[in-house]
Amino acid sequence: MRRELGAFPRSFYNRDPRLVGPDLLGKILVRRQGRKLLTGRIVEVEAYLGADDPAAHASIGKTPRNSVLFGPPGYAYVYFIYGNHYCLNVSCLQEGTPGGILFRALEPMEGIKEMFRLRGIAEGMDLRRLTSGPGRLAAAFGITRERDNAKDLTDTKSDLYIADDGSPPPRALITKRIGITKAAEMPLRYIVAGNRFVSGRMKSF
Repeated sequence: MRRELGAFPRSFYNRDPRLVGPDLLGKILVRRQGRKLLTGRIVEVEAYLGADDPAAHASIGKTPRNSVLFGPPGYAYVYFIYGNHYCLNVSCLQEGTPGGILFRALEPMEGIKEMFRLRGIAEGMDLRRLTSGPGRLAAAFGITRERDNAKDLTDTKSDLYIADDGSPPPRALITKRIGITKAAEMPLRYIVAGNRFVSGRMKSF
């Protein structure tokens, strides 16, 4: 019998992203895709801060694109990048103070066949290709800005939310962020030690 997947309260996200990030490791991203249920364990995230973080979208101030980051905590911020990839984030800190967490990699759990279909790759390929990397995981879960931006990730009635299945916290490592040029040396990437679905192999601090 599958464990009940309860969502986190909003207060979980009403904290510094540097605290929320490592606490998200091992938790579950849940997507209801029609009658199908897709789930994946969170194994890699990055924290993005506010005005003092040059790599953060919020550093330029509030805009129509990034307004979710300035809103209440616990909401999905989805953006489009490189002309073909969506990226999923969750807002942190109290309303008016920007901060967020980027989801970089998941370990697939349920609905793997549907994930392959959504990714447009053949079943039987290495599972790591499904959800290792922010663009890949968004595609595998059918995440788009039009569908999911500003969605409440604390609401189990939503078709996209973050849950806790009661598993013990994994051993976490902290590294510099990857895939960016600004403030790349900041130790704000959190990964599950030894997990093969992590999107890069970086030496930890």
